[in-house]
Amino acid sequence: MTQANQETPPIRVMLVDDHALVRMGFRMLLADAQIEVVTEADTGEQACQDYPQVRPDVVVMDLSMPGMGGLEAVRRLLAHDPKARVLALSAHEDSAHPRRVLRAGALGYLAKRSAPEALIAAVKAVARGERYVDAHTAQALATAQIEGDANPAELLSEREFSVFIQLARGQTVAQIAATLNLSLSTVGSHLYRVKQKLGASNQAELTWVALRWGLIQV
Repeated sequence: MTQANQETPPIRVMLVDDHALVRMGFRMLLADAQIEVVTEADTGEQACQDYPQVRPDVVVMDLSMPGMGGLEAVRRLLAHDPKARVLALSAHEDSAHPRRVLRAGALGYLAKRSAPEALIAAVKAVARGERYVDAHTAQALATAQIEGDANPAELLSEREFSVFIQLARGQTVAQIAATLNLSLSTVGSHLYRVKQKLGASNQAELTWVALRWGLIQV
């Protein structure tokens, strides 16, 4: 039994985060648990490009990154490979991000403020094909379900939410179109509906809404 355990190959992880120090810390933490980071990426675009060659057991994906961001990257990875196992990481305290990324197909969600051992437990659970949501996030999701979530972002479709977040982070319509592979007119249509649903008239007001509900960070 001991020999068989020793021969079990390590879990192979793709680590996606735009902060090099964060990746280094995670890599060292996972290495102590015999979990191997086989490749790293600092954008969602790079993760989508590298994934087919690497085929990791688990993708650990930060949601807040420049460019397309983690949520869109999760959607694209799972569109390419429905069997991809993704653990989303986020510093956001809202319920909209975990709900949307889990709905998009991620198996796990872990708040970055979780204890270090939670990352190891989450990676191992997702590698087994099991769902994992940290206790704080699970409680927030349950509370929102029971009380009714007043977060205005829940009014938006998946694509509208992506456009909204990108715009709130300061991207132009042209940049959003390029990032999400959409036409300018399509982005404009989504933006019009976002403004209507959220009662905002310009980019500054949309940014305020996103900050107010913890959907972006300064």
